[in-house]
Amino acid sequence: MTASSNDSYPGTPGLSSLATSVASLDSPAPSTNSRQSKSSLTASSYRFGTLCVTSDHKDQFGASSVPIYQTATFKGLPGNQYDYTRSGNPTRTALETQLARLYECRRAFAVSTGMTALDMILRLVSPGDVVIAGDDIYGGTDRLLTFTKTNGGADVRHIDMTSQSELDAVLNECKEKVKMVLIESPTNPLLKVLDIKRIADSVHAASADALIVVDNTMMSPYLQRPLNLGADIIYDSGTKYLSGHHDVMAGIIAVEREDVVKRIAFLINSTGTGLAPFDCHVLLRGLKTLSIRMDRQASTASMVASYLDTLGFHVNFPGLKSHPGRDIHFRQADGAGAVLSFTTGDVVTSERIVGGTRLWGVSVSFGCVNSLISMPCVMSHASIAADKRAERGLPEDLIRLCVGIEDPRDLIDDLERSLVQAGAIYERFDESASIPSTPTSSSAAPESARVSAIVNHAFMTDPMAAESWAVRRAKRFRRGGPVEADKGVGAEDETLATTTTTTTTDSQDILVSAPGKVIMFGEHAVVHGVTAIAASINLRCFAILSKRPDHKIRLDLPDLHLYEKEWSLDTLPWDAFTAKPLQGGSAPRELDVESLKAVEGFLHDDGLDATAHVAALAILYLYMAMSNHGDRRGATYCARSALPIGAGLGSSASYAACISAAFLQLFGLLNVAAGAIDDAQATLINDWAFLAEKVIHGNPSGIDNAVAVRGGGLTFERAIHGKAGGMKSLAGFKSVRLLLTDTRVPRQTKLLVAGVGERMTADPAWGERMMDGIQEISDRAQGLLTDTTKGRAEFVAGLSSLLDRNHEYLAELGVSHPALELIRAKTASAPYHLSTKLTGAGGGGCAVTLIPDDFSAERMDALLSELRESGFRPYLTSVGGAGLGMLTDAHALDVDAPGAGETNHVPLLKAFHDVDAEQLGAWAESAGGWLYI
Repeated sequence: MTASSNDSYPGTPGLSSLATSVASLDSPAPSTNSRQSKSSLTASSYRFGTLCVTSDHKDQFGASSVPIYQTATFKGLPGNQYDYTRSGNPTRTALETQLARLYECRRAFAVSTGMTALDMILRLVSPGDVVIAGDDIYGGTDRLLTFTKTNGGADVRHIDMTSQSELDAVLNECKEKVKMVLIESPTNPLLKVLDIKRIADSVHAASADALIVVDNTMMSPYLQRPLNLGADIIYDSGTKYLSGHHDVMAGIIAVEREDVVKRIAFLINSTGTGLAPFDCHVLLRGLKTLSIRMDRQASTASMVASYLDTLGFHVNFPGLKSHPGRDIHFRQADGAGAVLSFTTGDVVTSERIVGGTRLWGVSVSFGCVNSLISMPCVMSHASIAADKRAERGLPEDLIRLCVGIEDPRDLIDDLERSLVQAGAIYERFDESASIPSTPTSSSAAPESARVSAIVNHAFMTDPMAAESWAVRRAKRFRRGGPVEADKGVGAEDETLATTTTTTTTDSQDILVSAPGKVIMFGEHAVVHGVTAIAASINLRCFAILSKRPDHKIRLDLPDLHLYEKEWSLDTLPWDAFTAKPLQGGSAPRELDVESLKAVEGFLHDDGLDATAHVAALAILYLYMAMSNHGDRRGATYCARSALPIGAGLGSSASYAACISAAFLQLFGLLNVAAGAIDDAQATLINDWAFLAEKVIHGNPSGIDNAVAVRGGGLTFERAIHGKAGGMKSLAGFKSVRLLLTDTRVPRQTKLLVAGVGERMTADPAWGERMMDGIQEISDRAQGLLTDTTKGRAEFVAGLSSLLDRNHEYLAELGVSHPALELIRAKTASAPYHLSTKLTGAGGGGCAVTLIPDDFSAERMDALLSELRESGFRPYLTSVGGAGLGMLTDAHALDVDAPGAGETNHVPLLKAFHDVDAEQLGAWAESAGGWLYI
């Protein structure tokens, strides 16, 4: 099914993308009254777009822009026009005069917010008065009406305002008691269209004194002027289209009746709710571009609506021919607007769509130059109780799109990617024709690259061609997931309803985390059989795996230069990949060299930097190995890090542990439903994480991934030189405060490890002496960390001495760096007197400094400042925390101020992608219940 908004209604953006500003290029401008001053700009003098940018404001200096009169009082004798800004201000007067012309009314008022405007209007209602309101209204409006009913004694009735019979029933029952009728058209968020003139005539016939109040925010005066249709009061959130940039809060009240003008003016002056001068200035500036912004937004909204409608979604948009109120809408409005909504048939699918977008911002509100996406039932309309939402027919799976001024092709690209990833649509692989990323004009087709700019211009200025492109693009796909019974996707595919693949939308996203580590003693030497001591730190990596049904795998690394990469599963080098799990899903002990070469060859021209390349290599290797060739499950894997990356704090091991745990769950090889991760499962996760570490580092020791999985403090020995090897938990491990300082110098772990090995091979005696010395330090450290008889001061002093000695050995191994030595010098100097060593591979990376319990906050602040001034990045942390964690009770996050009733309900993947790295830990704890090793 295709639907275009461009037939029959020249006022619809599309055929006439200039809506009311240019009805016809041949039509003359409206005549001007000869008795009128030439500089007096009335609504009949110029078209709307001209009125937006012109003003009859004059001041003594001839300012071309209205000045900001940023003053609370005005000097002068009583009787002057202005005395106190609460009562009036020249900047506000200029704004209100401009708005009165645009609304074609006697008087316009500017107040602090749209809800303030409604509050002023509802103060006209007395106890016992009947207020009739629609059943599909903005949640904030519903909240204020409930307050008016509960605390003000008004009798508020919610009805379906599209039904004349329901309206007549209340009018016949209440007659003159009806004092106010509050409506929106189109409604928010279901886009119902109300016949404003019919409602006004009916109400005024039954109760002559009743006020018809219209929330005109969805249309703005550019597209709809309800005062000309019989309304008595208009209010508008100036925060939205009038401003257009979401950089000011404002509300507008437009009134024609003189008696109402006086009452509203009295209320605003008495309550002090008039808009502040600077905010008036910002809104005046926004008004200048209202018409051109809305032209672009409405035109793009029409494209998006047609695209979604063609896909078979139930779309609410008055510009579609299928909309039941379309004829009424275009009798009273000059365009369809830029807000639309649609349903998917499944709440989880809707959450995945919202969470999967990147360009569409997840937020309440609309009317901004940036496009927004939301789920009204958990955001803008969350204050309406669930039973009331159901009673009023507000679907829980409803998605609202508020279209901005971005390039429509980018908006559809982003929305389409999210629809596919969520399993809401599937590509039709039998289609032979591809849809170009840029359509050709309906009047001319490009013949060479030289005319690409012309084609782009044609796309943006020929809405018929653009909308046709959107419809053709949608035909590349078919609906997935729950298919609504009353919607098809076009006559060309009548079998769709019976062939749609079942999606996995009932599955929760998999969210995992793993700690970083600090090697306190034994780095480098551990490769050669020396005991290493490592401990987890309370800085972690996090990853979320979201299943997808489109046979693609996507890697998203926002902290690595916003790196994103997506591969079709069928294109992976399966024929050359022979690695597979052992019996029971266990990891192979060694890398399969030929399989690794196959993946490396697949990625050889990916254009990635070294860090992103090995991250992609590890994820594809583990994915292909675990899938065992036949089980190819689509997924998006997004990893974030609160750890410094590449600084020797185990970020790669933490990443490897997260890959391991997430993919084991994806392929059903790990089941944590019992509420605990037992030792066998921890071992399984660790073995696969070790394999991923081998992909990344070549010959890792195994301790990093062990700490990332198991947490706490560990000793580790490799099984070489006749040693049994293995890991042991340090019982009674004493936690200490550490200062980790990132030198921000990149390291080459493979080269450093190899370099130590070459020196030991060349001089075995020297190598043996070095390893014996480090082993002795490690043995003494184990004793200190687990000895419960020593006092705290003795423990810290002993540990500090061992840190210094260990670093001296590491420096002799040749793995230190001038930056590390500078940090050691700074921390050792007065007044700090602290012990510092490198940690990890060295050659840059991080230094670890032991912080005594009695180290004062003042000295710590001074040290941190000194390190930052030298270009380093310090992190104050502690050691010995939990190991790998899995989110077991996930929920989407509500980001809002308490009691506001309007929430930013952000699906997990979207929230995870957007949160600041420094806030990842706090965010993760708020995401639900966690299970840790």
